[in-house]
Amino acid sequence: MPKIVGIAGSLRKASFNGWLLRAAKELAPAGTEIDVASISGIPLYDADVESGSGIPDAVTALKERIKAADGLLIVTPEYNHSIPGVVKNAIDWLSRPPKDIPSVFGDKPVAIVGATPGAGGTRLSQAAWLPILRTLGTRPWFGKQLYVASAGQAFDAEGKLVDEKVKKLLSDLLAGFTAFVSS
Repeated sequence: MPKIVGIAGSLRKASFNGWLLRAAKELAPAGTEIDVASISGIPLYDADVESGSGIPDAVTALKERIKAADGLLIVTPEYNHSIPGVVKNAIDWLSRPPKDIPSVFGDKPVAIVGATPGAGGTRLSQAAWLPILRTLGTRPWFGKQLYVASAGQAFDAEGKLVDEKVKKLLSDLLAGFTAFVSS
């Protein structure tokens, strides 16, 4: 059974991306597990903290979950046409020390999806991830794309994905990514 760790790139409790990640967990193909992880609790990266106290426990725990997974699903918002600082910060911590990069990210299949209340979707944020994923040595999957625009209309007040077109696109993406992870 493929195991995919998913992280939402927002800390907000009512985050569209958190909701999209939960929908992915529900819509995952039979036999695929999506482990919903969190970047909450990861402090701002500070080399002085790293050298003085080591890697924070929240970072170590997330690193272990990613190492144990067959794939990584990044569910990213788009802030000012790019990557949100909180999720980039988490990745920066996860890449410390540099000798850990191959065991955490090396050849790890990665898919990216995202949701935003704006009309443009998360195309620019998802594109901004590509040099980072290349630097980390991941194996990005480009089989399908999902840029949820006007996300306030795709979810109900409780955070349930109600847009049938988005559900279908997400289901298809997850089926393709699961096949990629399993190959």
